[in-house]
Amino acid sequence: MNNRKPKIKLCSYALIACVLIVAGCAKPYKAETVEPICPAGIDKQQAMQIAEDVLGKLHFSIAKSDANLGVIKTRPLAGAQFFEFWRKDNVGAFNFDEANLHSIRRIAELNINQQDTHLCISCNVNTQRLRLPEQELHSRSRLYEIFSQSSSSKQKLILNPEQKQGMAWVDLGSDTKLATVILKRIENKIAKTQKGKSL
Repeated sequence: MNNRKPKIKLCSYALIACVLIVAGCAKPYKAETVEPICPAGIDKQQAMQIAEDVLGKLHFSIAKSDANLGVIKTRPLAGAQFFEFWRKDNVGAFNFDEANLHSIRRIAELNINQQDTHLCISCNVNTQRLRLPEQELHSRSRLYEIFSQSSSSKQKLILNPEQKQGMAWVDLGSDTKLATVILKRIENKIAKTQKGKSL
C-alpha cells in the first residue's frame, strides 16, 4: 500500500515531463498567409450568414458583423482545455499544448468582398497570451505567492492592484491553421448549400 503513492507521483511527473517535451518540440506560430476562398454562385449576405454559422459552431461569439463593409469580427475566445474534447479551436500539437500550458485567447476576423467577378472570403485569427507580472518574494518558502495572493494549502488567483495594472494580453501573431480550418468549413457549407438548391 505504501509503494503505491510513490508510483502515482512518479507517473504524474512523467506525464508532466512528456507534455513539456511535446510543447518544446512542437512548431510555434509562423508568419504564413492563408489563401482566401472565392466560391462562385453566392452573394455577400448568404456568405456572411454561412460564415457566422461556422464561427458559432466553433464556439466563437460575434462582436461585429457589417454587411456593407463585409467584415465579421469575433469576441476573444479562450483556448480549449484538454478535457473540452468537443471543441476544435486548438489545431495542431503546438496550439493544443500552448492552450493547456498558458492562458490563450483567439479573435477571428473575416473579410467578405467582391474581387473582380467573384466574391472572396479571407480569414485572420489573432492569438494572444495572458502575461501576469510576478510579485516580489521575500522567501523561497513562499513561491506559491509568485503570481497571486495564495496560501500553501489553497491556490487562488487574486491579484494585487500593481499586478492588475501590469497584466496584459501579448500578441502571438496569426493562427494560420485555425484560419485555414474556418475557411475550409465555410467552403464546404457553401458547396452543400448550392448542392441542396440544385436538387
